[in-house]
Amino acid sequence: MQKGIRIHGIYKHYKGNLYIVEDIAYYSETCEKMIVYRALYDDNKLWCRPYNMFFDEINKNGQKYRFELQEIRSI
Repeated sequence: MQKGIRIHGIYKHYKGNLYIVEDIAYYSETCEKMIVYRALYDDNKLWCRPYNMFFDEINKNGQKYRFELQEIRSI
């Protein structure tokens, strides 16, 4: 599994779309750690996913993990 999460980092989903991680949240019933992230396309929906699932190994479309951090620099 990848180490840690970068808040405000841009991550690429293995299907190709980009997302920005907004924060980490905790499910109130179980205290399960969740990643809160926003789509950087269309209507910019806000999503959440269990922390461990965010980094599932999937080995598809050239990516090892479901989401991979992108090193995007401004010019």
